[in-house]
Amino acid sequence: MSERVWPSGAATAIGSMPGTDPVEAAAVVFGELPDFPHLPELPARGVGADMLGRTAALLVDLAVEVVPSGYRVAARPGHEHRRAVDLLRWDLDAVQEAKEKAGVTPPVFKVQVAGPWTLGAGIELPRGHRVLTDRGALRDFTSSLLDGLAEHVAEVRSRTGAPVVVQFDEPSLPTVLAGGLSTPSGYGNVAAVPEPEARDLLATVIEGARTITGQRVIVHCCAPKPPLGLLREAGADALAFDLRALDGSSAAFLDEIGEVWDGGATLFMGAIPTTAPSAPLSLKDVGEAPFRLASRLGFNHSVLAERAVPTPACGLAGATPDWMRRALALSRDLGKAFVEPPEGW
Repeated sequence: MSERVWPSGAATAIGSMPGTDPVEAAAVVFGELPDFPHLPELPARGVGADMLGRTAALLVDLAVEVVPSGYRVAARPGHEHRRAVDLLRWDLDAVQEAKEKAGVTPPVFKVQVAGPWTLGAGIELPRGHRVLTDRGALRDFTSSLLDGLAEHVAEVRSRTGAPVVVQFDEPSLPTVLAGGLSTPSGYGNVAAVPEPEARDLLATVIEGARTITGQRVIVHCCAPKPPLGLLREAGADALAFDLRALDGSSAAFLDEIGEVWDGGATLFMGAIPTTAPSAPLSLKDVGEAPFRLASRLGFNHSVLAERAVPTPACGLAGATPDWMRRALALSRDLGKAFVEPPEGW
């Protein structure tokens, strides 16, 4: 695995953005986040543009269709599956155009896919049960995902000319671990997945992505109190989470953060609100939480430049276009502040 490819002080975003125009979204990303752009996701376009649909579009020899309850495994690719594939292709065209207009190759480019537990929780088998309830089916989905990811990364690399890093999105993981997913009837819950089993499957996809890209792998979980220790044990090189998840945190959870950070992980800190706040925010306002966390955990502030990347708290699909641009600009400026803190910080 190579050393970190993103420069010190770089900032990025989680993935989703408002609107339906991929050309505009890609141009904004390359303009506001030149050191660490990402593949924009535009879920407002509907079926196939959301996190599950986009990831399903990468699957090899597996297809999904849309039913009233969501996505379900299909015998063959239908209209919805083909639409998801087309949307992703248009997004890549937009990224290539934005990169060519920018006239410079970025140091790194990030792509996002649903992790295996979120994918297995969100897609149904033909009889309505979630994929993760059938461990054989879950293994098949994981293998298919890695095959598709290899093709996807190769295409993104050829279009951008940049090293590619992968971010696995696992918003459903805490619910999977807690046994909080409903059964098809709605009257019961799917059995909780033991932590060792969850960790082993995550380790498989993380190692697979690392082999594909030759780069560090990010795992994102914006749920309250994300299982950072488990993700790090599974091999995640970087952990992305919402800094607001730390509000009222126990000493044990803060110790867990300190341990993974001290162990060499990079923290992608969701410091910027995803929607416009009621009062204007300054750079110092959004910078307080990261700097306070470093101090609280006993680290010198230089750790922020070395092993932290600022981001919005989660996806920006619910933001207004104006706030989306402001959130990305604040993220970018906060990254610079990590390297050279303004006087008085």
